[in-house]
This record gives sequence, C-alpha cells and structure tokens, in this order.
Amino acid sequence: MKEFDKKKSLKKIYNRQVIDLVERLCIDANCYLNKDIEQELSKRLESEESPLGKSVIETIIENAKIAREDQVPICQDTGMAVVFVELGTDVHFSGDLEEAINEGVRRGYKKGYLRNSVVRDPIDRFNTNDNTPAVIHYSVITGDKMIITVAPKGFGSENMSAMAMLKPSDGIEGVKSFIINTVSKAGANPCPPIIVGVGVGGTMEKCALLSKKALLRPVGSCNADAFWNSVEKECLEKINSLGIGPAGFGGKTTALCVNIETFPTHIAGLPVAVNIGCHATRHAEGVL
Repeated sequence: MKEFDKKKSLKKIYNRQVIDLVERLCIDANCYLNKDIEQELSKRLESEESPLGKSVIETIIENAKIAREDQVPICQDTGMAVVFVELGTDVHFSGDLEEAINEGVRRGYKKGYLRNSVVRDPIDRFNTNDNTPAVIHYSVITGDKMIITVAPKGFGSENMSAMAMLKPSDGIEGVKSFIINTVSKAGANPCPPIIVGVGVGGTMEKCALLSKKALLRPVGSCNADAFWNSVEKECLEKINSLGIGPAGFGGKTTALCVNIETFPTHIAGLPVAVNIGCHATRHAEGVL
C-alpha cells in the first residue's frame, strides 16, 4: 500500500485532560495579569502627565502584583468564561468536549474562589451557581494539538461594547467614528485604561466574534495590513486625546491599544463591532 493510503493514527485526548487544563486556565486568567499588559502599563506610567492618572496606574500595577503573589482575583468580577478551542485535524477526543470544558469551568471557579456570575435565563435571573455554561467558540486547525484559550469577560467592559451595520458608503471614516464614539460613550465604565478590540466585515455575528478575538492579540502587536495598522494607530491616538484617562479621572492614557481584525463582507454591508476590554483584559492559553 502506498504511504498516502495508510490510515494516519490520531492523537488521543481525554476528558480528564481537558477538565484539568480548563480548571487551571480559569484560575490563571483571573489571578495573573498578562505580561504584555503589565509592561504597557509600566510604560504608560512614565508617559502619563496627570498626577491622578499616574496614581491610578500605580494602583493597578500594585493590585496585579498582590493578585499574582497571593493568587487572588485581579478583579471581583471574574467574568463569564469565554473559551476558544482550536482542534487539530489529527486529534481524536474521547468524550463530550463541551461538557468537559464546562466541568473545568465549574471546578476552576470553585477551586479558585471565583465569583459565580452566570444566570440561567436573561429574564428570570436565577444564578447557575457554578459559572456555567461557558461561551465556547470552536475552530479546526491542522496538526495534532488542541489549543484552549480561556478569556473570562467581565461585564463592566462587555456592557460598553457595541456593533453597527454601517452602509458601505460610510467608508473608513464611518468605521473610525463608530470606534471612537463607542469609547467616548463608555467613559469610565469599562475601567480604563482599556483594550479596544474591533471586528470589521463578515456578517453581524462574524464581526462580533472578530472583535472578541482581537482582544487576545498582544498589546503592541500590529495588524499585518499596513492600511489597517494605520487605522489602529489613528484610532488609538484619537481615543487617548478624549481625556477620559485612567479610571476616568482624566489623563492621556484611556486605551493601551486598538486591535482591528477584518473579514470579507457582502457588497451591501459594512458590519463593525467594538468589544471593549478593561485594563485587566484576561486570557490564558494551554496546549494538549
């Protein structure tokens, strides 16, 4: 039999592995501020001109240090668990993947003494008491790995997010105006300095997902396309000129970065979504 006719063996991943990984990632994401964010905060501490703004950034950095050393949550709002799963084509998962992820969330939030913030129905508001179900997004990749990213999303920032179905004639100026106006309306509510995730293109749900994924990009990274990179820089400059400042007390550090992700769209549409992340925009990644 020719080599390419042979059945390729698949890497087996089991329930327990996913449960244990998600449990750990829930705790890590909530207790350890990502290094790229902490480094950027330190840079902004030097450049911030407002004395009160400097004091706020110093407090944020000190809070992150205490959270890391004592393994306690960075923020009391430990978020709704958003989980991104990249599943390799050469992986065989034995069991119910979604249930394994939710079980990991249950255990992680209990073990880490993290607040349960999920209600079973948007109207009756009864708490599920274990922070499940998680919001799970799946994608298929080549290879024999499963990559899991847990991104707990607090609703101080989530509530300030927005999306719009712009007209194609609104063009890039319409996109930029929507981004800046969304941040301006948010003011101090999302706990600045913020990270601004933006999705442009696709459909309504696609641009919203892009904006959420944009929050996972490292602070200081750039869109690979020179045009969109320039839009990121322009929007960041204009946002920081709004004067909202750290914690809304004034200053020039309202946002740490603007990350834009794009996707092809329909001839009649220009969907735009802005997902705002607070200064502690949390995420932790693991590989099986």
